[in-house]
Amino acid sequence: MEAGLVSADGKNSKGVHCQRCGSTVLLPGAALYARRELFLPSMRKKTALGDGSSPDGDILEDHWLVDDMYTFENVGFTKDVGKIKFLICADCEIGPIGWHCLDDKKTFYVAVERVKHE
Repeated sequence: MEAGLVSADGKNSKGVHCQRCGSTVLLPGAALYARRELFLPSMRKKTALGDGSSPDGDILEDHWLVDDMYTFENVGFTKDVGKIKFLICADCEIGPIGWHCLDDKKTFYVAVERVKHE
């Protein structure tokens, strides 16, 4: 975890932005830092994510946890992949930058290494 990204109260100290187009995903202080192992497919356009194939990807542990989808400044969702929706940039549709399980309406994870911080 990069130094200076987590504030004393455990929240993101910088804004969270799309790596590709720079669009704002979360404002500073909007999400809590959380460690959880989650599989995210490799980054690609939204159309390639929802096709149900078993994609390449990564197990990521460092995330920003958001408990209300309306906290996001700019985020989109893929079609359901089983009980999962992947989070993507709503502007350029690249992703996934995060993960949401349909069984839990209050947990949205944004992978720290799939976004940039400014």
